[in-house]
Amino acid sequence: MDKFKRQILVAMVFAWLLGLLSNASHGVILNEEEEADRITALPGQPNVSFQQFSGYVTVNQAVGRALFYWLTEAVHDPLSKPLVVWLNGGPGCSSVAYGASEEIGPFRINKTASGLNFNKFSWNTVANLLFLETPAGVGFSYSNRSSDLFDTGDRRTAKDSLQFLIQWLDRFPRYKGREVYLTGESYAGHYVPQLAKQIMTYNQHSKHPINLQGIMVGNAVTDNYYDNLGTVTYWWSHAMISDKTYRQLINTCDFRRQKESDECESLYSYAMDKEFGNIDQYNIYAPPCNVNSDGSTSSPTRHSMHLPHRPHHPIFRQMSGYDPCTEKYAEIYYNRLDVQKALHANITKIPYKWTACSEVLNRNWNDTDVSILPIYKDMIAGGIRVWVFSGDVDSVVPVTATRYSLAQLKLATKVPWYPWYVKKQVGGWTEVYEGLTFATVRGAGHEVPLFKPRAALELFKSFLKGKPLPKS
Repeated sequence: MDKFKRQILVAMVFAWLLGLLSNASHGVILNEEEEADRITALPGQPNVSFQQFSGYVTVNQAVGRALFYWLTEAVHDPLSKPLVVWLNGGPGCSSVAYGASEEIGPFRINKTASGLNFNKFSWNTVANLLFLETPAGVGFSYSNRSSDLFDTGDRRTAKDSLQFLIQWLDRFPRYKGREVYLTGESYAGHYVPQLAKQIMTYNQHSKHPINLQGIMVGNAVTDNYYDNLGTVTYWWSHAMISDKTYRQLINTCDFRRQKESDECESLYSYAMDKEFGNIDQYNIYAPPCNVNSDGSTSSPTRHSMHLPHRPHHPIFRQMSGYDPCTEKYAEIYYNRLDVQKALHANITKIPYKWTACSEVLNRNWNDTDVSILPIYKDMIAGGIRVWVFSGDVDSVVPVTATRYSLAQLKLATKVPWYPWYVKKQVGGWTEVYEGLTFATVRGAGHEVPLFKPRAALELFKSFLKGKPLPKS
């Protein structure tokens, strides 16, 4: 054996020993599948004390449909911490782009997309975080049957997500029996409760039930009628639209319909084109991102199912403490071949670029529940912990929409409305009902942890403990 080959062999053995030592330090012996999914390090990643895994779980063998995941284990004593699944909405948006990379994950992508910075308010300080890109066609998740991208919807998403979780727990047996919590935001207001319902049904006849303890959703699409009524009311109450346009919307639109009349749609368009101005609808007091790095303009990638996309204007402002262009950094970083290799992603060489949101899925969503409130009743009756929160400067799925929707449950109040605190400041307001806790996050937009990371972590900690938010 020549000197060069000997050096390579020594390096490989050394890397293997390092892996064994790392796993041993976490008190875990990995099986072959887990080891294959283990992330050694991501490009530009700082050194970390926790383990990461990512890869694919095939949820339909016949057509080759597979969902991509990224697990970031808890920083301290992961074996004693719960498993928290995070889902982003859209429908069609990526949990890797949003949840993992600009909200609750351990890293933030830097402005040049050359590397990662620590997020000191990451939720993996208290839990193991499992980011799931669902359905197939979102992010790195794929299907070998291309028609799947044109006929998906709520039902398949829920069933595939359940299949993912069952098989993932088989791959990671140390998580079996662990407390499981489902979390997410926006259109995950459908995904999370629908997956919870699938789990509850599965558990009725399974010898190995999934230990689902609770769900928490933020700025969540909940009920067609009350969401739309609450959204228009929010626009008017926050002076985004005129009295005249508000009255016309209320009198013209049938908020119970899935697709509005042309007259109603034209009113929506008028409000957004002529009266909103150049704002970020997902945080009405933050600057929008409308300029690419090369100076050209493009449509925002943040999506809402029930709002038409509004035109943009080539104006960009940078506000201290908030960068409105974070998903653009994600689209650069996750299209890098070295990043995909480190994540064990895009192994089938998907014939399209990785994007934060899929326009194809968003435009071809076939079935959607008119209301999620019946599932809330089932979860409450089944003893599942239910928390709902709202960033109060989001105009897409605003706090008024959520309050109108939750009011239809007619739950008895356990702890009346009060301000909750973080670092001696009002973090928001909350009310505890029989079977459900509602909380607002003051000054937060659609992605609460992006705008108010400290408050969001405080909220999450209280949710895991099942205790009301701090009163002082």
